[in-house]
Amino acid sequence: MPVSDVISSSLLQRMVAWRRDLHAHPETAFEEHRTSDAVAAALAAMGMEVSRGLAQTGVVGTLRNGAGPRLGFRADMDALNMEERGAVAHASSYPGKMHACGHDGHTAMLLGAAHYLSENRAFRGTLNFIFQPAEENEGGGKQMVEQGLFDQFPCDAVFGLHNTPQMPLGLFCIREGTMFSASDFFEIRVIGKGAHAALPHTGTDAIVVASQLVGSLQTVVSRNVNPLDCLAISVTQFIAGDTWNVLPHEALIRGTCRSFVPQVRDMARSRIEQICSGLAMSGGTRIELEYRQGYPAVDNAPEPTRQAIRAATALVGEAHVDANCRPRMGSEDFSFMQRVCSGAYIMLGTARGDNDPPLHNPYYDFNDDALPFGAAYWIALAAQTKQSGA
Repeated sequence: MPVSDVISSSLLQRMVAWRRDLHAHPETAFEEHRTSDAVAAALAAMGMEVSRGLAQTGVVGTLRNGAGPRLGFRADMDALNMEERGAVAHASSYPGKMHACGHDGHTAMLLGAAHYLSENRAFRGTLNFIFQPAEENEGGGKQMVEQGLFDQFPCDAVFGLHNTPQMPLGLFCIREGTMFSASDFFEIRVIGKGAHAALPHTGTDAIVVASQLVGSLQTVVSRNVNPLDCLAISVTQFIAGDTWNVLPHEALIRGTCRSFVPQVRDMARSRIEQICSGLAMSGGTRIELEYRQGYPAVDNAPEPTRQAIRAATALVGEAHVDANCRPRMGSEDFSFMQRVCSGAYIMLGTARGDNDPPLHNPYYDFNDDALPFGAAYWIALAAQTKQSGA
């Protein structure tokens, strides 16, 4: 089933229009009201049953075609709190907000597939098109599950897709088992004693202790983890001080901890707690640690993974499907859906060239040439329901 056989030029134009409109109007976690309205209106125009309100701004469109498997197709809708610097005509019109992860493309591709399937009914059973808010950091997928997503819309399997501009256009990659890491977040407040910078002995230097802390955290990775396992600890914020001649009273460090193996995840938290305790004692400061578990690892189940591989292979051929790719250190709250429903998550290459801006970059813009590949993938997954054992 080549991509060109299912994605007409008129459908592609429709997807491009949806995508660019969403890109120009980015909305962040649980504030996707305009986006939610647009998605719900598009689904209703296709004749779908439309449900709204899960995780505040979530939308589910349901399409039925007799008895058969029940599948969930999920796309995320939210943008990021960052300023767009690109000069595209459809650049963000909302200051400080940007679709820097391609969720505008994900939404447009799933809408395109929904439009095709509503007209052609190239499936049997029930398709639930799940448009999820707040994937970026806030766990909208978790909220949808907790509020009854799969109770209201039972699924035998659920599928997700993400773009990557670091892979060639039209290449798919997936693996059975762990696909993306778990992610945790920490905030460490080092409280010392402020003083004049000319008289450091009269204070307790929070910056020195916090700096030692940054270096010590890296030893968790280099000296506490089996080299064959994976752990990434990244300090992403270091906030301290107001002026040149004052030793600040406190310093604040924030960061993330990512891992694949539950035992490594638990060990990392324990070691961070021990390091904070030890440095507080040796540095004469008080250290307050807030450690928050984020998303679980994305774990692809065997049968949905085989279904995803078959669908991608039918579109682009075996040579363009990496069916045993390396796990990735990014994280995804699709994992909360996989905890209650067997599922698979796949990556789609969207590169324009050899040096595309990466995801979460202020110059990133989803490649519209990838829209037909994503929409056709969803259609190919749905088409498998017409075969026995889908």
